[in-house]
Amino acid sequence: MDGSKFDREPVNEEGLLAQGYRKYQGEGIDIYYNKDICAHIGNCVRGNPEIFEVGRRPWIIPDNGSVGNASYVVDTCPSGALKYVIKK
Repeated sequence: MDGSKFDREPVNEEGLLAQGYRKYQGEGIDIYYNKDICAHIGNCVRGNPEIFEVGRRPWIIPDNGSVGNASYVVDTCPSGALKYVIKK
């Protein structure tokens, strides 16, 4: 799943926040999470536990990994609960 899109259209902060996603801000990438659609498969935590750690607050720290790795891990989310916007 492409975590930068909804139905083949690029995601944006305004649309994600309106749909109930919470923003986790990073320097090069912002990661968004919607707990209401999360299937708790755990691809994110297994994909990079430095970025995604459920026992920590905040549980997502985008800057704890590279932009490329963060986007790759988000793309493995099967439910679409994770999305991202890469900053230019």
